Amino acid sequence: MTCFSSWSHTPLRRVLALALLAGAAPVGLAAQRAEPRPADWVPPLASLMTPGGSELRDVVERFTLDRSALLRRFDVANGRRRQAALEGYYSVWDGRLPEADFARLGLQGRADWILLKNRIARERALLALDAKRTAEMSPLLPFAAAVRDLQERRRQLEMPVPDSVARTLARITTTIADAKKAVEGGTSTGSRIVAHRAANEATALRELLKRWYEYHAGYDPMFTWWAKSPYEKAAEALEGYTRTLREKLGGWKQGEEEPIVGDPIGREALLADLRFEMIPYTPEELVRIAEREFAWCEAEMKKASRAMGFGDDWKAALEKVKTLHAGPGKQPQVVRDLAFEAIEFVEQRNLVTIPPLAKEIWRMEMLSPEQQRVSPFFLGGEVIRVSFPTDAMLQDEKLMSMRGNNVHFSRATVQHELIPGHHLTGFMGNRSNPHRGAFSTPFWTEGWALYWEMLLWDLDFPRSPEDRVGMLFWRSHRAARIMFSLGFHLGTMTPQQAIDLLVDRVGHERANATAEVRRSFNGSYSPLYQVAYMMGGLQFRALHQELVKSGRMTDKAFHDAVLATNSMPVEMVRAAITNQRLAQDHVPSWRFAGELR
Repeated sequence: MTCFSSWSHTPLRRVLALALLAGAAPVGLAAQRAEPRPADWVPPLASLMTPGGSELRDVVERFTLDRSALLRRFDVANGRRRQAALEGYYSVWDGRLPEADFARLGLQGRADWILLKNRIARERALLALDAKRTAEMSPLLPFAAAVRDLQERRRQLEMPVPDSVARTLARITTTIADAKKAVEGGTSTGSRIVAHRAANEATALRELLKRWYEYHAGYDPMFTWWAKSPYEKAAEALEGYTRTLREKLGGWKQGEEEPIVGDPIGREALLADLRFEMIPYTPEELVRIAEREFAWCEAEMKKASRAMGFGDDWKAALEKVKTLHAGPGKQPQVVRDLAFEAIEFVEQRNLVTIPPLAKEIWRMEMLSPEQQRVSPFFLGGEVIRVSFPTDAMLQDEKLMSMRGNNVHFSRATVQHELIPGHHLTGFMGNRSNPHRGAFSTPFWTEGWALYWEMLLWDLDFPRSPEDRVGMLFWRSHRAARIMFSLGFHLGTMTPQQAIDLLVDRVGHERANATAEVRRSFNGSYSPLYQVAYMMGGLQFRALHQELVKSGRMTDKAFHDAVLATNSMPVEMVRAAITNQRLAQDHVPSWRFAGELR
């Protein structure tokens, strides 16, 4: 019997007791690949289509596999060959898609046709955005095209001429030095945002140059003889120039933490992203919805505060809950027990099918102190990554980490990360309509996990006012994420104001709030990612109301059906489950949060 089986029979009170423990001139000529022909990469779609389920399953899988292969082949971000290859690829796919006769497709095939058309349009728009941003950075990075060209020529299988390479590297170094003098002398300027972006790109170019050099160095003695010293000078110049960009234009001072700058996209780009995600609301309407949800959280927080004996002083109640954390080294035990409790709760109420293997294979790891700077809380999936102090952290950092990961906060999020949240969705997604990974959206993945937080609240999963405070903290956090992320991209809120919002209105520890905002704006998340949690959750909640509360489906049938669709815009999930007749020119119209006054 596995440990999971034995724990599934552990009395709940024992589980709870245990929880309390807690861009150059040619460099040489040689045989090389022919110029790319995008039209050769996309076969006739009829050769890919198969009956049963979605007729376009194999079509979508072919698009995804070939796109991934091209990204590996053309691996120079912002390189001219990559831009041309991908634009050609998407253009051919766009032209071939009508070969799949929409009128002859079933519901699942029609959904995939619409989603693939949407995905191709989105990828072409992102290429255009990359080209625009590259052009904006080019005055600060006049050497970039030469660096990129070295690696792109390597990928063309062009053999370098060593002495020519050395001269190219020398020119790159000179150009970097000239750019640095211009920045230091004030003759080269740019906005802080573009400077921040250029500094990040300069870092990436240095790594690209290193990867190109190390491919040849040592294996070709003539290459090393000619190129070693010029390469080292170019790499050193790039490193120094990056620092100059951050200090002179980015506002960073050595010895201090780098400021949060971000890269706001503006209202029109937000509207385009919302259309791609099939969300028929404006950014301003989404902020109003978030404010409505936030108001509900504040009212419920006061109720829990009164039950704890703190009256309407919910911040005092929150401070009390933060002290109820595990001791040093005990958090893994708490997480383990909370995971088993959530699984038991869901299975006892027959809410969703949980395959035995899904319960067996999830694992736990600890986040390093460095990782905790940008991820102060859990990260999840098949592996739940736990944030808790290590002995190398400063005392204040230790206390803040424990307070921000107390038992009641953790109880509200372990199931979000594991079962029935991210781990279950990942497990099922690999086994049901896996081709729809091409349409993955955080409105589905994050929305589903947050939806379960909402549903468990409705089913009295929180047993005590302290539990309710923990769940409400995270729910209000999701509402605040919408407010500060959209505010930032609309230009109405600064990163510092976002931090203050999380501290003053949600109750975050300031260091944790800073890490949260840094993570939101550091470029690793799409502009709508933080919006997707609550808005996706509200979409699933509205669909649950429509299908389960009305008696048309059971909880289990509904949840299993959602998992079977796999990740895609929730409007398409609704269409698939309710058997809607989809039009080829489908326009999103589902006002899942109701009309706003």
